[in-house]
Amino acid sequence: MTESLEDYSLSKKILKTRKGGVKKVGVIGCGNMGQEIVRIISQHGIDVVFIEVNEERIQTIMQEINTSLDEVINKWGLTSSEKRAILSRIQGSTDYKDISDSDIVIESINIKQRFTSLEARKEVFKNVEAVVTPTTVIASNNSTLMISDLASVLKYPDRVVGVNFITPSSTVKVVEVVRALKTSDAAYEFTLRFIKMLDKIPVTLYESPGNISTRLIVTLINEACELLMEGVASVQYIDLTMKNGYGLQFGPFELADRVGLDKVLKWMNNLYLEFGTANFKPSPILKRLVRVNYLGKKSGKGFYKYENGKIISQAITATEFI
Repeated sequence: MTESLEDYSLSKKILKTRKGGVKKVGVIGCGNMGQEIVRIISQHGIDVVFIEVNEERIQTIMQEINTSLDEVINKWGLTSSEKRAILSRIQGSTDYKDISDSDIVIESINIKQRFTSLEARKEVFKNVEAVVTPTTVIASNNSTLMISDLASVLKYPDRVVGVNFITPSSTVKVVEVVRALKTSDAAYEFTLRFIKMLDKIPVTLYESPGNISTRLIVTLINEACELLMEGVASVQYIDLTMKNGYGLQFGPFELADRVGLDKVLKWMNNLYLEFGTANFKPSPILKRLVRVNYLGKKSGKGFYKYENGKIISQAITATEFI
């Protein structure tokens, strides 16, 4: 009897073995966004293992997660026993084998380089596929690279899905779930169920660099920079107009600082490389802020100055950097 290729399809395997809940998730890379993802997963009763470069980095991350949970407790959003339960479900490792029994693995690396991280993410994908089962879904949290490009290095490209958690993911209810060219129905439906398990609202879309959220928000940030450069208004008043006038949670400058100006710049570079249109070409003021390490909230200075994570004043005027 001759067996067809369809008998080995990932779709059939996922449909057969992934109908139940999610018991374990792997996360590759645990920077600011990775930590938020890990916390969200663990808070919903799911074991999670994150992979990082060394033990020292793992200890730092666990301390940062511990501190962030204490902040939630101080705001009456969590009890001490709930915190202990959350931490008990989180494990850090340097060995990819520790995620081998995961139901889904989410790539969330943060490469500190100016341009695209495509090749680094492809390498992560290959490392993940080498240890997980054929039924494990592999996802990427990146928002400006094509999921199909990442999937191209895999034996089973139909297992790959994009999951874009939006900053701040602890409070933003929507998650963009991105379908690539070869993504199977089974992998996609499984991912939608997983996102709903986290009490999030999955926004379904087909792959396009920038998805919905990043493509629109970088355009807003870029135009806000142009207003600042032209001397039309200050950082505070541009943000105030967009928050109070249009009900945004954060103004464009405050949001850029929260995301990290280096990350925003990378998004713009990727989108400009893809589309070549002026609305994605990074503003000179943004590039110069990154060059002097004004990266936003994480460095204590960006468009605003920060003290203990709180805005204390406007950091710059256009004339300082133009």
